[in-house]
Amino acid sequence: MSRQLDGTGVTAATGVGTAWWLDDSDPADLSSPPDPGTVDPSNERDRFETAREAVRAALTRERDRTAREVGEEEAAVFDAHVEFLTDPAIESAVAEAIETGRPAPHAVRDAFAGHIETFEAMEGRMAERADDLRDVRDRLLRELSDTDVTDGPPDGAVVLATRLTPSEVTRLDPDRVAGVATVLGGGTAHAAILLRSMGIPAVVGVGEDLRSVDDGATVGVDAATGTVHIDPDLDVRERLESTDGPPVIHDRVTTSDGTAVEVAANIGSAAEARAAAERGADGVGLFRTEFLFLDRDAPPDEDEQYGAYRDALAAFTEPVGGDHEDADPHEPPDRVIVRTLDVGGDKDVPYLDLDPIENGFLGVRGIRFSLGPGRALFETQLRACCRAAAGGPLAVMFPLVSTPGELEEAIAVLDDVLDGLRTEGVECARPELGVMVETPAAALSAAALARRVSFLSIGTNDLSGYVMAAQRDVDAVSSLADPLQPAVLRAIDRTVRGAREEDAWVGVCGEMAADPDLTRLLVGLGVEELSMAAPAVPAVKAAVTAIDDDEARSTAEAALDAETPAQIRSMLSPD
Repeated sequence: MSRQLDGTGVTAATGVGTAWWLDDSDPADLSSPPDPGTVDPSNERDRFETAREAVRAALTRERDRTAREVGEEEAAVFDAHVEFLTDPAIESAVAEAIETGRPAPHAVRDAFAGHIETFEAMEGRMAERADDLRDVRDRLLRELSDTDVTDGPPDGAVVLATRLTPSEVTRLDPDRVAGVATVLGGGTAHAAILLRSMGIPAVVGVGEDLRSVDDGATVGVDAATGTVHIDPDLDVRERLESTDGPPVIHDRVTTSDGTAVEVAANIGSAAEARAAAERGADGVGLFRTEFLFLDRDAPPDEDEQYGAYRDALAAFTEPVGGDHEDADPHEPPDRVIVRTLDVGGDKDVPYLDLDPIENGFLGVRGIRFSLGPGRALFETQLRACCRAAAGGPLAVMFPLVSTPGELEEAIAVLDDVLDGLRTEGVECARPELGVMVETPAAALSAAALARRVSFLSIGTNDLSGYVMAAQRDVDAVSSLADPLQPAVLRAIDRTVRGAREEDAWVGVCGEMAADPDLTRLLVGLGVEELSMAAPAVPAVKAAVTAIDDDEARSTAEAALDAETPAQIRSMLSPD
């Protein structure tokens, strides 16, 4: 018999599939510890340190993959996990337990227990950090017990779980999983944020009644209403199966009044460009080239980089859908915007020996690194870009520019590289140039920067953090690092106005661009291009087509006069 359970929906999507329970048993057998006299503390300390280093490496890989495939903001959760992994209080508790004769797995379990209980006793987002602690603990326990991660769900499954940790979410394939429902969990937990960004239909916090659902049952997930349907009736099932998110639109879109808005994708590799094209992306608005430099012992050479940029362009050469034969011949081709190497801050490349202070958020990172210690890498990358630009509309974008002088120096390096290629007789072309606006200085200098390039692309993640002097992965100040802070919106407005003075266009490539609820606001502010993780492209294109220009401008004007993010969110609420 059909029945319905209620929870909190975290995505505006639906799905129907076969129930598959995630195994949430302990990752290690911790039933009875051995006699303390039989335990060698030195050996157990070594075991713990080895496991911790292995987990740290795995978290780094997970962070890089999530940033590449989902987004930088979502990937920040794994930075927090590394902090838990190296927390002095936890480390001290593990060491003390080992000294008393506890094996490393038991010491880890006991050391994390108190901290998990402390977070669970709190309210709101702080309580949900307990799941992050469990994630780190379980990674350590699996490493210590040499336990492999269980196989993933079968195609078309609705994953049921007591709760999901961030690492469990990132192992799910959005194209294979029909949905997710959990007994526990909240809508602002890191796992929920990842599920939302990946576009997986998910309802969390359903309650204990969910446990009565057997493996193999038919389950419908309606994340738009926060309901889970067990053995749904035919009409409910048809409704949920027919509402599979917005359709993919391969052609360019406009607002209802005809204003063109480019909807592009953020990628980290050439392979992801094809997936973005299949989602209907209008090219690449942000190629995060730092991912070409990771998971290796040395930087990629010129030919390897050239091949990656060329392949990304090729992904948009042949149409994968839409009636392109009738397309407007004056419509611009799908460009690929390559951001030059952006390391430092929270982006580390081990073989570059970056210092966490010298190359930190306020240090030598982004273009500062490229014009300084990374000059040779910068020149090699620009050579590859100029070669690729000869084969299609490739643009180059410089990160973390703060002054016109930095920009002029970067352009001079590019022109020298171009002259060198031409002297060598190498086929090349001058790319379209742009600048990332990530600092208050860049926003205040928007006109001067736009005078020297074709476009400005606003990185709302870093811009929010720098404007508000707050890191989004630090719980105590994370609410300040909100792109809907009025000061951040005014920085965006200042950037758009400055660019217009110099006939440059403005895009947004931060995670703010991926939220269809914010599309009307950004278009109202005058943003002409939005770039995001590929799964978000269809929903944002659908949002663009529903925009009334006058209404969008009125919303933006009101938002600029607001005093709090809550006031702005109320303006954007459909209610």
